[in-house]
Amino acid sequence: MKILMLSGANLNMLGKRDPAHYGNDTLVQLQDKVCTYAAARGVKVVCAHSNSEGELINIMQNSACDAIILNAGAYSHYSYALRDCIECLSVPVAEVHLSDIYSREPFRHNDVLADVCKACFVGKGIQGYYDAVDFLTGNE
Repeated sequence: MKILMLSGANLNMLGKRDPAHYGNDTLVQLQDKVCTYAAARGVKVVCAHSNSEGELINIMQNSACDAIILNAGAYSHYSYALRDCIECLSVPVAEVHLSDIYSREPFRHNDVLADVCKACFVGKGIQGYYDAVDFLTGNE
């Protein structure tokens, strides 16, 4: 099995941006840890990042992976374009947020992607990514 781990807006700032919410790992460190976790379960993870909404859509539409782990960042709160893309994909998408978006600022409580994703993992830090791997591989 091959999973696309797709990181969106401002996730390239991990390690610099508000460690209380997002932890101390950089995006590369986070990706390496998820790849290692998945590899131990016989799963290959391909990582990609973009701050551009359209590029995130292109990456998902052109992916040859069996499933997607998506942390769209702030796009989760308002991107109907990403929502429409996910809705028409033939592979399952698990949404992940490092922080608990539902206990933060009110504008973060709205998640337009949640109802088209097969699962959502929020507020668990890197464990949310591990849970997404397990969910997508049926190893919950």
